[in-house]
Amino acid sequence: MTVTKTQPVRLYLLQLALIEDGTPIPGYLIQTSDGKNILIDTGYPTDDAFLARERPKGRSILKITTAVDQLATLGLTPRDIQYLVCTHFDPDHSGGHDAFRWSELIVQRAHYEFARATENERFTLTRPHWDHPDLHYRLIDGDYELAPGVELIETSGHVPGHQAVLVTLPNTGPVLLAIDAAAMEIDFDPATRLKDNGVDMNPVEALQSSREMFELAQQRGVKLIVFGHDEVAWPALKKAPEFYD
Repeated sequence: MTVTKTQPVRLYLLQLALIEDGTPIPGYLIQTSDGKNILIDTGYPTDDAFLARERPKGRSILKITTAVDQLATLGLTPRDIQYLVCTHFDPDHSGGHDAFRWSELIVQRAHYEFARATENERFTLTRPHWDHPDLHYRLIDGDYELAPGVELIETSGHVPGHQAVLVTLPNTGPVLLAIDAAAMEIDFDPATRLKDNGVDMNPVEALQSSREMFELAQQRGVKLIVFGHDEVAWPALKKAPEFYD
């Protein structure tokens, strides 16, 4: 009898929205060899009140494609998602969580507790979506193996309890989804990262997290790094329905 080890077999990059200046708002879908679907983040909300908010010049939101609509193009519905990895609750990452009431939502305990306790607009804007009473959370502490080949990396600094994702694919090899621990390529290398980029809640922690993530990528032989909102790198990457395997 042949026993096949459970492993990630496909990684989809989902373009959930695009900002006028080219900045992508991504989500991600990992599929495993035993048929599990792991969604990472859900992008902006589509509430009229949120979309009507004034944004800086050049930063208007172009067409939003919700996580639910993106999944539909792959023949999936929210009921097919076993896990929703919540990297953090900023509005461009958590606006569709309430559609996934059949999933288990995975978030760092430090982030969940901080977001629920604060009145910071970064988290209150989408609170009805990520704090919906029908959602089922698993709170984790620190680095965590969600499934074989899918590792959640605690990377505080951008916000408390931020997490990146390391997924190891059979052909592509290790892929690091840096999320907002390195939104741009310049943020990844500690030698080039700004000491304060204006969006990290704790710049000192953010620098330390980028240093640790940079070292991890070298140690693990990471073949591909997907930065959280890099308008230069994003166009060349495969987007769903294409995938990395």
